[in-house]
Order: sequence, then structure tokens, then C-alpha cells
Amino acid sequence: MGVAVTYPIGTAAALSLSALIPAWAVYKFFVKSRLRRSKLVPPNGERVLIIGASSGIGRTISLRYAGRGAKVCVVARRNAELEVVRLQCEAMAHAPDSVFSICADFTNAEDLLNIKNDISEKWHGLDTLIVAAGVSALRPVMDIVGVGGISEVAQPSFDGVQRVADVALAAIKGNYLGPLLSAVTMIPLMKRTSASPSILLVSSLGAVIPAPTRAIYGSSKAASHLLYQALSIENPTVNFSYVLPSTVEGDFRASAVDGGPIREADPTQVGLKREVVAERCIRAVDACEGIVFIPSIYQYAQLLLWLWPSYVKRKASLKYHFTPT
Repeated sequence: MGVAVTYPIGTAAALSLSALIPAWAVYKFFVKSRLRRSKLVPPNGERVLIIGASSGIGRTISLRYAGRGAKVCVVARRNAELEVVRLQCEAMAHAPDSVFSICADFTNAEDLLNIKNDISEKWHGLDTLIVAAGVSALRPVMDIVGVGGISEVAQPSFDGVQRVADVALAAIKGNYLGPLLSAVTMIPLMKRTSASPSILLVSSLGAVIPAPTRAIYGSSKAASHLLYQALSIENPTVNFSYVLPSTVEGDFRASAVDGGPIREADPTQVGLKREVVAERCIRAVDACEGIVFIPSIYQYAQLLLWLWPSYVKRKASLKYHFTPT
């Protein structure tokens, strides 16, 4: 016969409390925070700036914000595509004159200051900044140098070393400098004018999990990811969210600064749907979440990389059809 175990009242209360802590944590971070921000910044009056709005995830996010009644400013470098997005957002907007566009380069300080001034004049403030712009790079680093796949005794030329330097600088400019300048330009305005300022960085799984052919891309995305995490500590009154999706459908890889080919399976067939990623991005902002992996199972990838690195490296090589030489 089993022996019944009884606990003193104090111990029982402690055990009950420990069981409630996880549930309370979930409520606090995923429910309470969302309710709090929606009260402070009503969705139908939210002032949202989307940088990188002319295509892909940024474009889809813009349409969703416009459709729920937010004031939306869309920014991109390609004016023709940007004009299409602006018209689409206007067609979905709840109020006239709630959407406007600015053709600008987010790596240019003057352009960003002009955006800030325009927003200040039109809206008198900013609640939400979405940084969805960036560039890709698709080649193994030594291929860029010009010595990949050939004799190990081959030496890099000046042109090869300079070429990889140029590619790296272009990736840093699009994936690090632009997010940096966007944040430092807009944070003071947001702090001064928003009841709940929030910034979302659309990053990549490649920012935290290394992959062959993605060395320059992943490292430049990792730099902005860590930058925004540090900025969140330096600016505790601003909510920071970071979304790290795996491969997403679309033509983003056409922006490759190294001219590399697409190596993985056709992203238009197997990639995450832009609508799914965009919706998850907006939910992350609404709920003041921190790091969000898409699919969520990839949140364990870093742990797996630590526990079983050879497996992760092998899977990454298979995905990108990479064979070491």
C-alpha cells in the first residue's frame, strides 16, 4: 500500500505558486503586454513607418497596417514599385490622407532626417518603426575571392581580395548601416511622441545559425540583430522585436550583392508565405515580444548547434547544395 505524502501548508502554497508562475509569465508577456499597448496606441490610430516597403515582407506588412486603419508611411528606394504600394495601401485605408510614401535610401543620413521631418510635420510623432529592408549575398566567400574549388596552393589576387571587400561593404551597408541609421534617427522622435514606441527588425534565421554560401549575408544580419538587442538595453522605454524567419518566398535573392545564384529549393515553392511572416511580425509588435523564430521550432536550433554541431552543419550544407572543396 502506498504511503500518502502530505505537505505543510506553507510548502503546499509554495508548490502551487511555482505551478502558477509559468502561466503568469505567459499571460504577462503575450496577453497583458498586448492589451496594454493596444490601449496606449489604438491600432486605428497607430503611426507606422515601414522601411523597405516596395516588395516582399515589407510590402505585405504595409498593406496589413493600412487595412486595419493605421497611419502608414512607406519608404523604399525604387520609386515605381513604391508608388504601386502606396496606391494599394490607400485603397485599403480607413481614412483619406492616412497613407503617404517617401522614396529614400535608408543608408543615407540626409534621407532619413528628411523622413523624420516629414513624419513630424504630418503626424506630429511616430509609434512604430518597421525595418524590413536589406540585401542578400549567396556565394561561398572563397568563390567571391576567386580561389574556391581550385588548387589549395592558389593564392588570392588583389582583385579577388578587393572584390570580397566590396561585397562585404555592400552587405554591411544594406543589412547593418541602414538599420543603425534608421533606429538612431527615429528613436528620439518616438520616445518624445509615442505612449508605447515599438521597433521591429525583420532579420533572418541566418543571423543566428551559420550556413554555407550565406557567410557574408548571415554575419551582416547578425550584426544588426545584436545591435538592436543592445539598443533595447540602452533604450528601455522602447519595445524592440526581432523576427527571424527561415527561407521566405519571393525574389529577395535577386538583390544579391555578390551576383550569386539561388542554391536552395525554389523559394517560390517551398518558402514561407509572405502573408504568414507579415502577420507574425505585426503580432510581435502588438504583443511587445522579443525574438520570434518562424517557424517557431527553429528557436531550438541554436541549442542543437551547441549540442550537435555536425548535424546542423550537414543539414545546412544539404539545404544549400554545398559541397566543401
